[in-house]
Amino acid sequence: MPSDKNKNTTQSNSPSGDGGKVLITGAAGFLGSHLCDRFIKEGFHVIGMDNLITGDLKNIEHLFKLKEFEFYHHDVSKFIHVTGNLDYILHFASPASPIDYLKIPIQTLKVGSLGTHNCLGLALAKKARILVASTSEVYGDPLVHPQDEEYWGNVNPVGPRGVYDEAKRFQEAMTMAYHTFHNVDTRIVRIFNTYGPRMRLNDGRALPAFIGQALRGEDLTVFGDGSQTRSFCYVDDLIEGIYRLLMSDYALPVNIGNPDEISLKDFAEEIIRLTGTKQKIVYKELPKDDPKQRQQDITKARKLLGWEPKVSRAEGLKITYAYFKGLPKEELNKLPKEFERKK
Repeated sequence: MPSDKNKNTTQSNSPSGDGGKVLITGAAGFLGSHLCDRFIKEGFHVIGMDNLITGDLKNIEHLFKLKEFEFYHHDVSKFIHVTGNLDYILHFASPASPIDYLKIPIQTLKVGSLGTHNCLGLALAKKARILVASTSEVYGDPLVHPQDEEYWGNVNPVGPRGVYDEAKRFQEAMTMAYHTFHNVDTRIVRIFNTYGPRMRLNDGRALPAFIGQALRGEDLTVFGDGSQTRSFCYVDDLIEGIYRLLMSDYALPVNIGNPDEISLKDFAEEIIRLTGTKQKIVYKELPKDDPKQRQQDITKARKLLGWEPKVSRAEGLKITYAYFKGLPKEELNKLPKEFERKK
């Protein structure tokens, strides 16, 4: 394990928070906005940064009135300037759904490479601890099940998902290089499927796609035969795991997610029961390189962080469904191109 002996001892590393300052990139996104909430709650001064290419200011508008929060409209792929001291950086800027990164592939690669480089450079200059958001997609279409952190993955670098998968793999390599060469205090979280309020209903991922179709009275679309599996983690559990990892002394990647695995066919049926709709499931061709299995091994998170998910899928889905159900009608009908109904 890389050494933490050169860790900056002057930074505010107390889990309870003591008025330190944290920069959160991707702050207006789903996970970034929840991280902003958590760090405000812990007593930190939060600088949120987002270029709003996929983020939405509505996710953080409740924070604008707080003196503990400030927002920078900025693309982290360009030079980042933050005045004064900085204790922590959480790099969460990135498109995160297939629809996004297939539509903006160059930006996806740039935020994972140039954006990560800029954040690490800032961490070096400020002597700040940095946590970067990696993903289960670094495992690709895995040949090992469940996936632990020692598995190197099965990724197609030139396939349609390669722009995201390889951006994240490069991000991890860059982070470890800064850790070993510059002694930057780094953390890497590998995030598995996460859900909850503030997800974009039209981002194309299975959970919001299924709920959106149910709310619009449409049949639910399952790709392939539905036997491929996913493991869904409620957002509050994920944020807790990320916070604990940031405050830990562990520099290598850690899986954070809920290992309760379910097939997409069974999950679609679960959504139909939850929403009380009468729609049926329709099947379409499986997209290229779509992972057949996705279940994380969280042994390391349990051992090192004392963390495991607390919110059951049934409980989390009720909260998430209520959130989506309360969205304005125009949001409900705002479909990505891939899901547009034929006239």
